[in-house]
Amino acid sequence: MEDNEKSRLSRLTAIITQLQSKLIVTARQLAKKHNVSVRTIYRDIRALEESGIPIVTEEGKGYTIMEGYYLPPVLFTEDEANALVTVEQLLIKTKDQSLSENVSSAIEKIKSILRYYQKESADLLADRIYFGDNRNEEKSSNNLMQIQSAIIHFRVLKISYFSSEKKHTTRYIEPFAIYSINGNFLLIAFCRLRNDFRAFRIDYIETMVQQNETFTPHNMTIQKYFEDYVQKK
Repeated sequence: MEDNEKSRLSRLTAIITQLQSKLIVTARQLAKKHNVSVRTIYRDIRALEESGIPIVTEEGKGYTIMEGYYLPPVLFTEDEANALVTVEQLLIKTKDQSLSENVSSAIEKIKSILRYYQKESADLLADRIYFGDNRNEEKSSNNLMQIQSAIIHFRVLKISYFSSEKKHTTRYIEPFAIYSINGNFLLIAFCRLRNDFRAFRIDYIETMVQQNETFTPHNMTIQKYFEDYVQKK
């Protein structure tokens, strides 16, 4: 097989993986990722359709794979397997218990499809990687997974919160995003008490209860939040 044929086969495989991992993918996104023209992506999509892959085209939006259709898991390269191990070792050191537990569970399932020699190498590498940001591996929160669920389902949260000045308040918030700084996770949310967006350190949240109430998504992006609330400070 010539190099250009190998390159195209590799690209087609990668496109299938991307289509399975995202709700909608545009031709422009695919072209940029694989450093080819949009016209080439159109030809690739047509070739995949002709081979029996049920690709759905949503006019004006992009491509997706028909719901319920899955291909067998792809094999990982050595570098990809090593990257998984590194990500696992990095994230299990986080201060949130719910995140570290779910990361370990998810990556264990992914590693189950590695080839035998890759599993042996992965175990070796796991013993040779150390991240010192959280040396004692202390867990100071257990809320991250619940917050993520509230973000994607637009659920109102009731939190009991201690500020950095140790002042206690009860807030009803509309969660928007999460970011990490200096090893600590912060929740960006619209606070109904302050009628504005606020950042809450997750490890300062004493209790959290997801309400049955949903809210209308805010006309806000991460970039706009930082421009309006962080960079002006």
